[in-house]
Amino acid sequence: MLAPLKASRLLRPLGLPFPVLAPHDSDASHDQSRKSHRILIIEDDLLIASQIEAALTEAGFDVIGVLTTGEEALQQAEAERPDLAIVDIRLAGDRDGVDTAVELFRSHGIRCIFASAYSDQEARRRAEVAAPLGWLQKPYTMKALTDIVREATQAIRPRNNS
Repeated sequence: MLAPLKASRLLRPLGLPFPVLAPHDSDASHDQSRKSHRILIIEDDLLIASQIEAALTEAGFDVIGVLTTGEEALQQAEAERPDLAIVDIRLAGDRDGVDTAVELFRSHGIRCIFASAYSDQEARRRAEVAAPLGWLQKPYTMKALTDIVREATQAIRPRNNS
């Protein structure tokens, strides 16, 4: 779903029946600052994962991988060094999202946002070690997701991946 355009950014040039986006310097610099944060999505529901990827990409974030298991996520994190991970608690494979997030944090210093229907007190207690930057309870909107990711990226510095 495309985000609605701000009226102040629409131009309707003479002779053209459709709106055209006008360049807006402050929006471009805001998008560029978000683009430097590399995000890993760890979600085993492919429909939800694709919605998350589309929403974050549309919001200007750099999604570097969409993975369904903790094992895949740890391998990708080793290779790509994301700044932030969006993690579901129930995953395919032998590791759950809490174990995966804890290992991402211990081994690589990667913080996460949990986006899951399973956020009971036991899961939250186990997850404390991973120092999560937020929790989103399913079902959530893509706007809520992008808002919490924007807020979380303010708390972390992008990695130098060169």
